[in-house]
Amino acid sequence: MPGSAERTAIATVCLSGTLEDKLAAAAAAGFDGVEVFEPDLVASPLSPGEIRVRCADLGLTIELYQPFRDLDSTDADRFAASLRRAERKFDVMTALGVDTVLVCSSVSPDAVADVDRLAEQLYVLAERAGARGLRLAYEALAWGTFVNTFERSWEVVARADHPALGLCLDSFHILSRGSDPAGIAAIPGDKLFFLQLADAPHLSMDVLQWSRHHRLFPGQGSFDLPAFLAPVLAAGYRGPLSLEVFNDVFRQSDPTRTAVDARRSLLALAEAVADRVPTLGAGPGAPAPPRLGGHAFAELGVDDAGAPQVASVLAALGLTRTGHHRSKPVDLWERGDARVLLNTTAHRAAGAAITALGIESADPVSSARRAEALCAPVLERPHAADEADLAAVAAPDGTEVFFCRTDTAAGWRSDFTPTGASAAHGTGITGIDHVGLTQPFDHFDEAVLFYRSVLGLRPESATEVAAPFGLVRHRGVRDADAGVRIALSVALLRRGEWSPGVVAPQYVAFATDDVLATARAAREAGAPLLAIPDNYYDDLDARLAPDPGRLAAMRELGVLCDRDEHGEYLHVSTEVLGGRVFFQLVQRVGAYDGYGTADAPVRMAAHRRLRSVRSRR
Repeated sequence: MPGSAERTAIATVCLSGTLEDKLAAAAAAGFDGVEVFEPDLVASPLSPGEIRVRCADLGLTIELYQPFRDLDSTDADRFAASLRRAERKFDVMTALGVDTVLVCSSVSPDAVADVDRLAEQLYVLAERAGARGLRLAYEALAWGTFVNTFERSWEVVARADHPALGLCLDSFHILSRGSDPAGIAAIPGDKLFFLQLADAPHLSMDVLQWSRHHRLFPGQGSFDLPAFLAPVLAAGYRGPLSLEVFNDVFRQSDPTRTAVDARRSLLALAEAVADRVPTLGAGPGAPAPPRLGGHAFAELGVDDAGAPQVASVLAALGLTRTGHHRSKPVDLWERGDARVLLNTTAHRAAGAAITALGIESADPVSSARRAEALCAPVLERPHAADEADLAAVAAPDGTEVFFCRTDTAAGWRSDFTPTGASAAHGTGITGIDHVGLTQPFDHFDEAVLFYRSVLGLRPESATEVAAPFGLVRHRGVRDADAGVRIALSVALLRRGEWSPGVVAPQYVAFATDDVLATARAAREAGAPLLAIPDNYYDDLDARLAPDPGRLAAMRELGVLCDRDEHGEYLHVSTEVLGGRVFFQLVQRVGAYDGYGTADAPVRMAAHRRLRSVRSRR
């Protein structure tokens, strides 16, 4: 993409730490430039000249100095004071070596309402800036007193008609108001001085609070950033793609990690825009996401105490130990297309945990190249010369993601020596429906972007439930064919000593065509299915009125049921194994496409209750 895709920038306000920390993080992540947020400079012991040298040493350009607030005023003395203040900021800009300052529309009660008078005041400041080789990028704040849309800001800039005055377009300010960005394409490209990008979830709240606390990097929220960016580029904007994200989590997280996440978001956005505006170039150069074919396997790391317990439950669920790895302490368990690896390598966490996911890819090599191009950490995987060379990358929560093919002779299954037992077929488990992973609070949005950009999965709408220990947010990601599903969850607030009995639970959900028959067979084989209180089934009867015989069987087996306009979702869980892992049997009826999230609080309470009873014993 000429111009914009070649340059990326990030506002220092996006990152945690001192200005020195932020600059180092931006450079390490591969950004070309930064926007210097004035409070960061004010708090720095470095002079503007020293900051300029520091940026140059790091390979960073300073693209913007921001923000300059409340320029215009109906009071002549206040306006004169604003001009004096601006001259001092111009001095700082000259020392920094930056030629563009962000001028926000006024939020002051004495802001100028008359367009002609406002244009005159902006012209006066532009004259002073232009005389010093500087430019003003005028931005309409979504909560501005009189100028709060990009159309209004362009009207003012056009009337002022000064070469040192142009626009700064901010995706949040435009999309949060529901404005149509298509009109941007009619603005002359040489008047688009700067571009700031941010995503956000759809929220019903004061727009200032929404902006200050809930912005996200592109691809993490609900805004259509490609639809916003396409007309900006079509208009002729040739500056950097720059991020300005105010987010409480990001500003407390490791700045280097946050910066990598931020740059990944811009790479993915450039790719998406290249698809919409093919004349502008081919995007970041990452291979397109290959078609996925489902879950190849889920790997559980287990310790010596947890391995027998997990193995016995897998056997009770109908899976068979069909292979043992030739060089590693890893067993392969199968039934139908469901495959689970039990890994007892010494470094694995105590108890049991989902440590890796195998994803079927039509082209594993391209999947791995794409992951690396999108800043995913590539993991070293020692293997013997005659073993499959599987590419693996680390997801934000540390889960290893393998790209593989199960249907090839030299694929990953060839590394396992057969035990002589064969995987059963027929009534029972048919495959892996999805995997549920609780995310660290600081990395939930990062995980959504990771799976969306690296694997090409589609994020689904986020839902929140009032769980026994506070609000829990759920968001699924899936491929177009729903062969790969990952259910992400996070506790929104966790404080103090009081905590649930199962911290950061994980699960593998096995698909079945008849959950009642499969659950009954599993229980008879000794599977520890989770008991659900009778109150749930009394409520279920009142809400959904299932067939009495079916309801009785569900009550007996602990099967939960969710229903929407598309179909039903029947699911039953095992008890927790090894401290945090459990299995589910799930049946989708009709076109139901969710995860039974509404039932999660019931399941969580049952797991807690059982764990408390055992602790007392």
